[in-house]
Amino acid sequence: MDMGLTSRVVVITGPAKGMGAAITLAFAHEGARLALVARDADACAPVQAEAAAAGAAAIVLRCDLLDGAACAAAADAILARWGQIDALVNVAGGAGPIGKTGVETTQDEFDEIVLLNMRGPFNMIRAVAPAMIAQGAGRIVNVGGTFGMRGKAGRLAYSSSKWGLRGITKSFALELGPHGIAVNTVAPGMVDGPRFRTKVAPEMARRFGISEDEAVKRHASDYALRRISTDRDVADACVFLASARARQITGADLPVDGGWAAL
Repeated sequence: MDMGLTSRVVVITGPAKGMGAAITLAFAHEGARLALVARDADACAPVQAEAAAAGAAAIVLRCDLLDGAACAAAADAILARWGQIDALVNVAGGAGPIGKTGVETTQDEFDEIVLLNMRGPFNMIRAVAPAMIAQGAGRIVNVGGTFGMRGKAGRLAYSSSKWGLRGITKSFALELGPHGIAVNTVAPGMVDGPRFRTKVAPEMARRFGISEDEAVKRHASDYALRRISTDRDVADACVFLASARARQITGADLPVDGGWAAL
């Protein structure tokens, strides 16, 4: 299916590895022109090369997402290069303290992850919105998480930041909708990748006295579809919401979690 993304200019934050790299390459294979925005620009070189190998034009911009002026400068550089910004995918974020109750979480730990997971997307949306408003069209996709839909004991700071990101999404959807701009959230659940295989599954195996393979199966059993999401599952959802195929969808939360958040 043609997603209508050929030659569209797509800005992606946090593109260097994992989910961000998978999302970047999914857009590359759709023929989009890519602006990869990251604090560590050097770390983006491998995914930039892969995107180029797929035939996509890709530039890398060094940017501290917590600095609004830096985000505005990145948007200006993209416009100077290509003259348009058609989509923004906010992937960059952090995990915050893991296994700490809200009482145990320090103020600094709370502030750090809330700033990263909320101010970064806020700054980038503010940076690209004027160009999208001038065009009368645009797509914005914020990558959240299912802990921002159901909450999670031991992950209060992270969960709070992702609940807040949903508020950012819905408010911008209302404000930017009259200008033809759709704003949505993709909410991944647990993603089968390095962190899951080296931390989550081994920890579950130790806790229950089972093998790591059994831990993977037990984790998958929490989901209606009985399988754990992959980076590509998340990437496909982002591509869809950034495409013309999703023209009538805005302010939505799309869980990509095999049914966990809905149960």
